[in-house]
Amino acid sequence: MSKLRARALGLPFPGITGPNNAITDVPGIQVGYKTLINNDLISPARTGVTAILPRGRSHTPKPVWAGMYALNGNGEMTGTHWIQDGGYFVGPIMITNSHAVGITHHAAVKWTIQQYKETWQNNHLWAMPVVAETFDGVLNDINAMHVTEQDALDALDNAKTGAVAEGNVGGGTGMIAYDFKGGTGTSSRLINIGDKTYTVAALVQANHGIRPWFNVLGAPVGKLMTQDRIHALHEQGSIIVILATDAPMLPHQLKRLAKRAALGIGKNGSPGGNNSGDIFLAFSTANEQDLPQLSGPIGSMEYLNDEFFDDFYMATVEAIEESVINAMVAAEDTPTFKQPENKICKAIDVESLSKIVKTFHSSLT
Repeated sequence: MSKLRARALGLPFPGITGPNNAITDVPGIQVGYKTLINNDLISPARTGVTAILPRGRSHTPKPVWAGMYALNGNGEMTGTHWIQDGGYFVGPIMITNSHAVGITHHAAVKWTIQQYKETWQNNHLWAMPVVAETFDGVLNDINAMHVTEQDALDALDNAKTGAVAEGNVGGGTGMIAYDFKGGTGTSSRLINIGDKTYTVAALVQANHGIRPWFNVLGAPVGKLMTQDRIHALHEQGSIIVILATDAPMLPHQLKRLAKRAALGIGKNGSPGGNNSGDIFLAFSTANEQDLPQLSGPIGSMEYLNDEFFDDFYMATVEAIEESVINAMVAAEDTPTFKQPENKICKAIDVESLSKIVKTFHSSLT
């Protein structure tokens, strides 16, 4: 039986969502997972790979305009040097655990070469996919390197539109957030600008924060739900945020959008801890065109006026805040593997969460 998402619990998140309240509400985007779970006593696997296809399964490679921002750089997201300079990437985005970046990158390159086979055969082109990570070594035997090339390829092959699974899935399988079980979460917002409706959406791999920091819609949940903590006083994880929109934006505008992810994760209480890789990527599916390497000397792009961006910034903050909570309420109890051993990383008690938030908001009226 599927769990209720955060809104269905009665948590009063603001904003109007798309039909799936997910990153797939941006037309054309597909999301896939490969989830690895076994409870072997010697070397358990609780990990996986998440794949995002910004332009679906098109066989024609086209740039995806993007910008990135690292609030705290204790982590990895490949391809970002070129995103900073060139303003785009080509191919998939992958998220996995810290020790699986290499094999996942290898698989993503192979997929890119096969997906765009004719273009790669007929031209001198490079493949530089985006692969990001967070550390799942508390719940997963990360040093066993369970993720294989085929697992990453399976995540890509499994990508689809529509509703997106959350919690203990894909790269989020072994993650912890605010000393509760974390994982993968997503949310979207609709924005009306002029006579058009645009979508902004987030997908997070939430593996960050400590319990005392944790807030939900302003309620100090972490200070009231103090039981079953498994972490010490210091943060041990990270969060990856992927933002998507169909609104036309230039790369420098997308970088500014990515910066607002810091405010989004801050809404739940994280200050961006020293041990956390808080790394954010924003991309737009608008301005679809040929690769620059295969184009003429003059190009053009449509873009929104900066003066209309405040609604996008607010939508970004709201969608990220909700994505983190969606990841947590969908998550399931998971045994620990290492430091501490033989414990249970508990999923958040949704009834207690709902009661605390509703009581807090009632006190404000």
